[in-house]
This record gives sequence, C-alpha cells and structure tokens, in this order.
Amino acid sequence: MKKKLVQNTSKYFKENFNNYPENIFLSPGRINIIGEHVDYNDGYVLPAAINKYICFAITKNNSNQCEIIAKDLNDTYSFDLSETIKPIDKMWANYILGVLHQLKEKGYNFTGFQMVFSSTIPMGAGLSSSAALECGIAYALNTLFDMGLTQEEIALTGQKSEHTFAGVNCGIMDQFASVFGKKNQVIQLDCNTLEYTYYKANFKKHTLVLLDSCVKHSHLTSGYNDRRNEVEKGLSIIKNHFPNVQTFRNCNAEMIHTLESELGEIIYKRCLFVVNEINRVKEAVKAIENEKFTKLGKLMAETHHGLSKNYEVSCEEIDFLVETALENKAVLGARMMGGGFGGCSINLIEKGKEDEVIATVSKAYKEQFGIDLKPYKIKISKGTSEYKKTYANL
Repeated sequence: MKKKLVQNTSKYFKENFNNYPENIFLSPGRINIIGEHVDYNDGYVLPAAINKYICFAITKNNSNQCEIIAKDLNDTYSFDLSETIKPIDKMWANYILGVLHQLKEKGYNFTGFQMVFSSTIPMGAGLSSSAALECGIAYALNTLFDMGLTQEEIALTGQKSEHTFAGVNCGIMDQFASVFGKKNQVIQLDCNTLEYTYYKANFKKHTLVLLDSCVKHSHLTSGYNDRRNEVEKGLSIIKNHFPNVQTFRNCNAEMIHTLESELGEIIYKRCLFVVNEINRVKEAVKAIENEKFTKLGKLMAETHHGLSKNYEVSCEEIDFLVETALENKAVLGARMMGGGFGGCSINLIEKGKEDEVIATVSKAYKEQFGIDLKPYKIKISKGTSEYKKTYANL
C-alpha cells in the first residue's frame, strides 16, 4: 500500500509538472493506545504512528513561486513566497501555509517549490491527518533547505500551525506521534514537559483494528470545553483540601471519594475518570513491556467504560461498537479513541480473527443504525521520513 501511494503520487506529479519529483516524504497518522483526555490533565498518553500516510512529492524550483496540488481533493493552490502568508478559504491549504508562515517568521531561508500530496489516512476518522500534513511539509522543507530543525521543533511547528492558521487549539500528541513514531514501538509522552520513552509493542499473536463509526456528533467542541472547565474546577477544590496536590498526578481515587459530596455528582465523575486514566497508562506500559496483552485489553475496556459513564464523551454508536466487539472472545479489548462523540473504536484482536470480528460487528452495526462502518487494519510504523525513491517500476 505504501509503495502504491508513492507510485500514484509521483505519477501525478509527472503528469502535472512534466518531470518526476526530486524528493518524496511520508508522514503517518497516529493512534493512541490509552490515555484519553488526560493530555490537558497532567497525565501521560501512549500514542504510536501507524502505516497510513500522506505522501509528499516535491521539487524546489529556485523561485518565489509555490504550486501545491492536493491530488485526492482535485484542488490546487499557488502563491508567491515574497508576499505575506495568511489564512485562506481552503482549509487543507491553511495547514501548509501555517507552517510556511512560522518558518518565515523565524527567519529560515527557503525558495519556492512544486508539490503534490496524496493520502491513505482516512479523513475525519480521528487519525490526525492534519498533523501528518503539517509535520510532513515541515519535515520536507527542513530537509530540502537544511534548516537544522529538531524533531521536537518540527512537531511544535505543526502544532502552532494548527493553532494559528486552522483555529484548532490542539495538544501536542498528534504532531509528536507523527514525527517521533518508531516501528513496533509506542511512545509514553508527558504532554507538559515533552519527555518521552519508547516501549516495544510486539503484539505477535495480536493485532490492532480500528472500526470507524462514520459519525461525528456536533457537540464535540462544546463537550470538550465543558470537560476542561469541569476538571479545572474539580482540581481547585481538591487543592483546597489537599495542599500537597499540585496536579492530578499527585491525586488518588481515595481523595476524590472523600470529596464526593463537595465536588458534586458531575465533577466527581470527571475527576475520578482522570485519576484512574492516569494510572491506567502506567499499568498499560507495564502490560506492553511484559507482553501481557490480556491485561492491556482489560485496561482498554476499563478506559472506555470511564469515558462513556464518567467522562461522558462517548455516544450511542461508539458504545455499541465497543460492546458488540467485546462479546467476541477473540477481542481482548476495545475502546473509544479520540475526542469522542463519534470517530473510531480501537480494538485489540487475536491475529487471524480480524475478518470474523469485522464481519460480525459490521452486520450488527448496520442492523442497529443503518450505517456501514469502515474497518482499518493497522500496524505501528515509523514517523515522518524521506522515502528513498526509485522510478524503475513506475
């Protein structure tokens, strides 16, 4: 699939620019094994890059002119680097323009280029195609023009691009995973300090499958903002009673229980989820290290229960996908992945049983909601990198 993506993107470049591209780059989407909604609550996340990519075919042209073709969207955008770079009405272009704007602002020198990009990352499935786009162009320009950016600087450039040109106040996890990913390894990331540790994730007899609900409910943004406000209020109450508590990391479930009446039902549930989820990430790392995948699956299911019942960011469709999958003995664990109110579930399944599980869940989901879900079999891959091309077989 990766080779086919590279071939198709390169051919499209040649058809439009009358020559093959000088350089090709691949930037992956990402998953998060566990650690949901704790990136802004002083917790850890456990993401990994996956084998779904955006391919960038690019040639610098030693002028100020930039010509960009979004192959999958059948759309183009051209501009002059000597002019002020600002957001436009093409959202896909803004992810790229935001990166270029930052590089210019920081004084990096680069010229124009011709570029085609194409993707195998499903749009709207919560696999961070936007982060792959941002980090891919930053990585490509860093390589082509010897800017000397570190991996961390590339990830932060991608994040700031999304803040400033796309208007999305995202955390750092998506960009970090896209840039820092390693094959068959997950990353335990502290989103506050950007300290990270790799852990081998050799699933051997197991595999990860994403089931896309193909729904995205409109209250994602409002629900996200409400949760942030609720947990911030909860933490302030906890600090008043436990002066040694600085963040949710210093907190434990017993503290939350003793304050149940003062926190009130809603905030109590939110805070309890956060504290438990921070601990689940630690347990999940141990389970992966020791190849205790039954334990990992149990933790994933516990996370979903917490997201659905305590943090209340799931929805009827995702709950159904998770519950139906867990009825199958071949499924070790399943949970909602991402911001919530739609998107994908992530499922840990015995290798060789994927198609059976997909067929069973798909049939039940179609009968219940009239929706055809989209399954994605994935592998953990390396992060953004240059593809060493050969045109012998194109």
